[in-house]
Amino acid sequence: MPDRVLTPGVVAVTDLQVVCHTSTSTRRNVSAAVRAQVFAAYQVVGSHIGYELDHLIPLELGGSNAAGNLWPEHSPGFHTKDLLENRLHARVCAGALDLVTAQHAIVVDWQAAAVAYP
Repeated sequence: MPDRVLTPGVVAVTDLQVVCHTSTSTRRNVSAAVRAQVFAAYQVVGSHIGYELDHLIPLELGGSNAAGNLWPEHSPGFHTKDLLENRLHARVCAGALDLVTAQHAIVVDWQAAAVAYP
């Protein structure tokens, strides 16, 4: 789980048109400096093998590329979170779940959200 002080979660987009109808690849832009800053803040030194620099609030739910939304997630957890992100994105874009509610669920406890939104 991310450190809540280092990674409180940062939202960049609240427009459902952007969230639901644009590729996250157009918004994915984490600089090498920010990447290094996040790994250093979490005291992950040397090899980053086995880690994914993850967005706490995912880009597909309007998350930011800011350091306050990033954390080094260790394998095997990132695959579970990726599946949750896909489910929440689908529900938000179908109108079955409010965007702010989805963002909040991830920030509070993404593992509990994975159980709450199967």
